[in-house]
Amino acid sequence: MKQLVSRLARVGRRAVVASGVPARTDRLVVSRNARGAARAPGAGTHLVLAAPGGGNIGDQALLEALLENTAGPVSLVVPDAAQVQLPAEFADRVELLVIPHLVYGTGRAHLAAVARFGRALASATDLSVVGADVMDGRYSLPASVRRSTLATAAARAGVPTRVVGFSWSDRARPTARRALARAGRSGVRLLLRDPLSAERARRDGIAPVEEVADVVFAARSVDRSAADELLAGVTGPVALVNASGLLAGRLDQTEDYVRIVEGLRQRGLHVVLLPHVSRRPGDDVTACAAVAARVGTDRVSQVHRLLTPAQVRGLTERAAVTVTGRMHLAVMSLLNGVPAITLATQGKVEGLVQLFAAPELCVDPRAGFAATVLDVVDRVLPEGSDVRTSIRAALPRVVELARRNVDGLPAVELSRGAA
Repeated sequence: MKQLVSRLARVGRRAVVASGVPARTDRLVVSRNARGAARAPGAGTHLVLAAPGGGNIGDQALLEALLENTAGPVSLVVPDAAQVQLPAEFADRVELLVIPHLVYGTGRAHLAAVARFGRALASATDLSVVGADVMDGRYSLPASVRRSTLATAAARAGVPTRVVGFSWSDRARPTARRALARAGRSGVRLLLRDPLSAERARRDGIAPVEEVADVVFAARSVDRSAADELLAGVTGPVALVNASGLLAGRLDQTEDYVRIVEGLRQRGLHVVLLPHVSRRPGDDVTACAAVAARVGTDRVSQVHRLLTPAQVRGLTERAAVTVTGRMHLAVMSLLNGVPAITLATQGKVEGLVQLFAAPELCVDPRAGFAATVLDVVDRVLPEGSDVRTSIRAALPRVVELARRNVDGLPAVELSRGAA
């Protein structure tokens, strides 16, 4: 009975969103409150609407990479200050603008949040919406539509607006598709982070779109402290292994991961079990612990907490291969030239590996996937393997594409180095 009530409620919410009334109301509220929006470059602040965050290294990495590659004052719009941990280097130029109910709220609280967002636009020189994988309605249709709606309203108010490097599903929900198409027609820059997503968006009638790469490929900071601690005394090659809690909710994956860890050890690798997301539903810490309980501690290190994105990049520097159910661990591995065998769950991995002409790195997560993963491991481990050569050849171009996410924003020149 509870499931039926929940399903009916979801259907009702989607019907309301599909009517277009909430979006029209939001655009009107923004318009009324954004009058006098800053037009002169440098006259105000860069407004950034963050991705969900809160226990997700990928969302944190997206935000930090965007900040690392831009200069000037930033107003960061979040629903809860606890969802974002800002590195100290950004403290003097990033102001948290906490607006609960803006993306996920309802009723009067939501309308008040939209009005406050509109007032923030009045002193904004630019708006960046961190698109990630939350624009196509597959996770939350109302939230996807609201992000596109807020971007549309900002552009119509005269604020240069972009949706920073995001994926687009081949099963995007129609209402989300219409909302994003409206944003494009209103002048919002739609920056698709892989060629397959761009192709899907064009096929869905969304235009214009620009092809970039995930902005995390432009990340500069590296912190080797976690690698030094976890790998003290380890002299041989290292494999990073992530068991996704999201996938664990759909498939009993523990047995396959046990076989993968055993296979990696047989090939002489030290394995680091590395969670990437820790929140419900889909907690990687729990999923990785289930694997750790089965494989023991011989040539295995288990990470019990979420690291910072810079610490993850410090670990990927030391890796020979990565096996992951989370895309941004793959991104931060590929950034260091490390083959990242990735279990595809949301239709976004296929486009990522297309950037590197390495389709074998994308593995379908169905029962028995360990055999496929270990076959790919054998193909990519040799230093001169075709996949490693392809990654090295593609990487400079991918990094260049990632930097296009910030074209037109105040630029900063930093050298990539250790923390």
